[in-house]
Amino acid sequence: MNTIENVKNYWNGRPCNIRHSTKEIGTKEYFNEVEARKYFVEPHILDFAQFDRWKDKNVLEIGCGIGTATIGFARAGADVTAVDLSEKSLKMAKKRANIYGFKNIKFYTANAEELSKTVPVEKYDLIYSFGVIHHTPHPEKVFEEIKKYCKPETEIRIMLYSKWCWKVFWIIFTYGKGRFWQINKLVPRYSEAQTGSPITYIYSFWDIRKLMKDFNIMNIYKDHIFPYVIGKYVKYEYQYVWYFRWMPKFLFRWLERHFGWHTMIIAKLK
Repeated sequence: MNTIENVKNYWNGRPCNIRHSTKEIGTKEYFNEVEARKYFVEPHILDFAQFDRWKDKNVLEIGCGIGTATIGFARAGADVTAVDLSEKSLKMAKKRANIYGFKNIKFYTANAEELSKTVPVEKYDLIYSFGVIHHTPHPEKVFEEIKKYCKPETEIRIMLYSKWCWKVFWIIFTYGKGRFWQINKLVPRYSEAQTGSPITYIYSFWDIRKLMKDFNIMNIYKDHIFPYVIGKYVKYEYQYVWYFRWMPKFLFRWLERHFGWHTMIIAKLK
């Protein structure tokens, strides 16, 4: 059985997006490139996070990684509490904050399933978590913890991986040779840039409503299909896969909305 220690070791081994730049790791130029590439490849994040809305607000980010969104919230003027399980990721995020001179960020190394054991319980205006909760052994425990940090008007913005999506089908047919019955092994192994994620859950809308039964889901939708040739992308070349190269933009957007890898959830506590 995969444990929280397995998850921590995996992300300490290669923090998310750490290879998004060829500049010297930890420099301002490096972090600038990481941010630029992140939002070039995943522009929908900017619409989802809505950084400018949170000026002078309190934001709790669960799973900050190396701090790309963290800096976005801080730059917009929010007071940010950033949490991550990976000490290596958090070290990078702290360095990033220091380089940019942001003092409005508090960092905690914590297991999101036991958040209140580490992070002082106070009420936040926004609780944000993008692509994180589906990697923990017991996601339902994270949502129990989130409730402790909510006031009636707290907005919760979370991204979880989609079950019925282009990427899952691609993983099954590319790596599994069509073996759908191996989905629970194939998806974790190939869900991230670094193979071998210990845990990756995928969710239908119904699964999410069950998982978030104590929350009022105000909006839920899919987005994001990665369109680039991976062999070229890792060399910082952006060439579309042949079948996306000739696809009209409106059709590609339709596919993202119906078969996107990211399920975007906006909710409040009931």
